Amino acid sequence: MLYSLDIENFYSIRERQVIDLRAAGNAPDTPERLAPIWAGSKERAPKVVAIFGPNASGKSTVLRALSFVAWFVRDSFSIAPGARLPYERFNDEASLAAPTRLSVSLAGLADPESDDPNGPQCRYAYEVTLGGAAGQAQEVLAEAMYYWPPDTGRKVRLFERDRYGKVTAASAFGLSGYRQALEKVLRPNASVISTLAQLKHPFATSIWQAASLVISNILIEKQDGLEDQMVRHYASNPALVDALNREIERIDLGIKAMRLESGPNGPIALFTHEGHDGPMPLVLESHGTRMFLRIYPIILQALETGGLAVIDELDTAIHPLVLPEILRWFHDPERNPHDAQLWMTCHNASLLEELIKEEVLFCTKDRRGRTEVYTLRDVQSVRRDDNYYRKYLSGTYGAVPQIG
Repeated sequence: MLYSLDIENFYSIRERQVIDLRAAGNAPDTPERLAPIWAGSKERAPKVVAIFGPNASGKSTVLRALSFVAWFVRDSFSIAPGARLPYERFNDEASLAAPTRLSVSLAGLADPESDDPNGPQCRYAYEVTLGGAAGQAQEVLAEAMYYWPPDTGRKVRLFERDRYGKVTAASAFGLSGYRQALEKVLRPNASVISTLAQLKHPFATSIWQAASLVISNILIEKQDGLEDQMVRHYASNPALVDALNREIERIDLGIKAMRLESGPNGPIALFTHEGHDGPMPLVLESHGTRMFLRIYPIILQALETGGLAVIDELDTAIHPLVLPEILRWFHDPERNPHDAQLWMTCHNASLLEELIKEEVLFCTKDRRGRTEVYTLRDVQSVRRDDNYYRKYLSGTYGAVPQIG
């Protein structure tokens, strides 16, 4: 489970923002909402994280930072040498010359050399610093991973990389036998993990696999042909189609079933509706239905694997009565046996009536365009029996549009 995210100089976030999801020790025992940050830990974090705030306040930036870290760890080796990394720094003269810093804290194996993926766990932290002259391709200035073995509880460096590409590592990381090859192929715009995964390094491969459990819609939102890709994805996963058909009628999308047929340019999706004489193609379905079809594989994969679903604007086209049902999938221990997480942005403030304070983040932007991120827990005198919906709309918590 991911429970902390630090962001600095990334899009609209200029000053360092620390998002720490760990619940207070006196928070009620609500296992359907809060889960141990790793098996056996006394600290807990929410399984649902919902981010509220005005338009252009930086909500999507938070999700983009999380998605970028996962992408960088997993896929950065696949981009061309010298290619620009897919992010921007804060847009002022000083920031464009300053580094970007990102870090996450999450659970990992207490014994990095263990072959048992279900073995005891402990705290891990991954951090990366990126920089370069304004207008030029960014490069890695520093990269590191640490863990806190439960027998000592002290911070131990697994590996560390400097701005010249030199990598030092603990024996538990197992770099011996890979160092020479790493020195030859490690590029300034690729992560150590992504690079070592290409070399079949065991520990790096396990981290690469963990990063693959972060599934997002935010880094692909503007790609052309997205719906064609979606249909092909369903066509190649019959079990996913079966799961979808079990769900869509129950949550009342007005559809009885989806089926796939071969078309002249690839698979096509057809939908059976109650009272209609024949199937309807995807192009005639509502925006809400198409949106649900896009996000459902992300949600299902996270629930099945214990991964992390990162969904921007989940509420844009999903009915307000359907949205809480999706959240309940993550709360339900039977549907979410591995404590998967959902991180989402939303504008529909009525959803606050469905959330506890540990699940709520706010974003606001100052007059200089800088985003601030804070949790509902950070607001003074918030009670668990407060009407969060009404208080948010009244401006009590901030992060509301200023009109006029």
